[in-house]
Amino acid sequence: MAIVSISLNEGILDEIDKLQNELGFSGRSEVVRAGVRMLLADSRDKAVLEGKLNSVLLLIHTQKVEDTVTEIKHEFEDIISTQIHNHLREDKCLEVFILEGDAARIKQLVRHFQTSRKMDYVKLIVA
Repeated sequence: MAIVSISLNEGILDEIDKLQNELGFSGRSEVVRAGVRMLLADSRDKAVLEGKLNSVLLLIHTQKVEDTVTEIKHEFEDIISTQIHNHLREDKCLEVFILEGDAARIKQLVRHFQTSRKMDYVKLIVA
């Protein structure tokens, strides 16, 4: 098996350690491998989407990146039917987007949020 080095901050390492203990993984590497497998499976599922879709996009981010969210969402008003914004604990925000449109366009929107590197959580749910 190949060895890959990654840099993680202490917060992420603490979360990995909690998962390891709670779910019974043998070590941090097992947790990371499970996460990578889940990401790859999700990516494969999204890659085959085509045609017109109805979906929900969930975002969690800090309040300080509101401008980024607004900037991206304005580029995709053609597929955003509804947006709900809610303040969570501390300085976190939850965005719920109800989307309707071409799969390629929806995937493009999701990719923008994922690659902005400013979102804490991005999840597309396809109906």
